[in-house]
Amino acid sequence: MKTYMFPGQGSQAKEMGAGLFDRYPELTAQANAVLGYSIKELCLQDPREELGKTQFTQPALYVVNALSYLRKVEEEGTPDFLAGHSLGEFNALMAAGCFDFETGLRMVQRRGELMSRIAGGGMAAIVNAPKEHIAEVLKAKGLNNVYMANFNAPMQTVISGLYDEIVSAEQHFQRQGKIRFYPLATSGAFHSQYMNEAMEQFRDYLKDIPFAAPAIPVVANVTARPYQGNAILDTLASQIAGTVRWSESMQYLMALARQRGETAEFIECGHGDVLTRLAYTIQSQTTETDLAQFAAELPARAPEPSISLHSGSAEEKVSAWKKNYPIGSRMTSTIPGYDVLETRTDALVLFGHRAAVYMQGYKGYFDLDELTPV
Repeated sequence: MKTYMFPGQGSQAKEMGAGLFDRYPELTAQANAVLGYSIKELCLQDPREELGKTQFTQPALYVVNALSYLRKVEEEGTPDFLAGHSLGEFNALMAAGCFDFETGLRMVQRRGELMSRIAGGGMAAIVNAPKEHIAEVLKAKGLNNVYMANFNAPMQTVISGLYDEIVSAEQHFQRQGKIRFYPLATSGAFHSQYMNEAMEQFRDYLKDIPFAAPAIPVVANVTARPYQGNAILDTLASQIAGTVRWSESMQYLMALARQRGETAEFIECGHGDVLTRLAYTIQSQTTETDLAQFAAELPARAPEPSISLHSGSAEEKVSAWKKNYPIGSRMTSTIPGYDVLETRTDALVLFGHRAAVYMQGYKGYFDLDELTPV
């Protein structure tokens, strides 16, 4: 079971995207037109030292991630699942067909602008400590303006909050055995309540954007579960101030792969190998008990039907399908020539009238009317 992952802020570096801009000149030109500057120059040369500023970091990473994805698909085919860390989630949704390249770029440009307006924050990574211990220390030391921003791995958490309190927090962790504290070179207190204003402004901006349901399942940062087609706006907006539950997202995918009798494969699309190394860490720190708990929460593969799926409008058919058949349900087709099929996405309405679903191993949609549960 193959998952493509997209990195977020912190993975940027000068010379990222080398070879991609010339390989995909049309999308590069499109990005230049939207942004009003050369994305190739920013990423490869960074002559004005802007790459570390979030209003420039976010569009740059989005473009490099998107071009990396195109190359990866050409070389290795499409994935079974998608996931993106913070900013990278926009690339995951774009890859899933929820919006096109330009729409996504305009969204991350706006997101970066809004987040850059909120100053006075900082972030730090704490390694070799469980999140419960970190929460206890922050509470005991009265660091009430510091929040859990990213659960990156079972023993790696990023905190976010007022800059002075982030600096003060270091002394309380550096003295504790193997625990390590690493201040991060970020320009704000991302994924904390200090981003609430930016979150609400971004939510208003998203209201005018039409979102399609994901054609490939995308695991959301804030829920660590696949996006629901009708909740993209709220889920994506809340991500700015919400905790990135990355470790749990990967563990969910690991448990799902095991349920299917497959191996979870995580492949990074973007600059560097931050998420690749995190995936290895998560896999090595996840116990059998952890996986068993996740497996217990997974839906049954083929629940009993409660109502007819082959009557009513396309919207009614899709609604009925979603209530009865989670991703991974097994089906047979009334069209000869197909073995037992397994759903890869939620059902959705295509072109305003066609109720359909994507199946594992096939590049195309199957009409709901032709499918029967096993």
